[in-house]
Amino acid sequence: MTLPDPAAIESWHAHIYYDSQTAMDRALALREKIVSAFPEALLGGCHVRPVGPHPKAMYQVVFSHALFDKFLPFLAIHRDGLTILIHADSTGDHAADHTDHAIWMGKVLPINIAQWL
Repeated sequence: MTLPDPAAIESWHAHIYYDSQTAMDRALALREKIVSAFPEALLGGCHVRPVGPHPKAMYQVVFSHALFDKFLPFLAIHRDGLTILIHADSTGDHAADHTDHAIWMGKVLPINIAQWL
């Protein structure tokens, strides 16, 4: 098995999950903090139900490799109990990106990789 070269990572995705109204309120508050602190990050829409391989409602944040060392500590401090999946977007293997090479903050959730198999 050939492992991806970490130097090839150009961008990362953070998926911020929520399921109850309380969790969604916390996720939206975190979203505002992200917009303020990292205006260069790209924020996706807020999904109200599971989408793609994700088991819960969530929104995605795309950020550059250059932001990694600042953005991850920011999420760790400000996540307010939310579950967050962080993964590279460069290996060419979406299933591995979302599972084998994933970084989790909070509870590890089951990712449905069937669409990539």
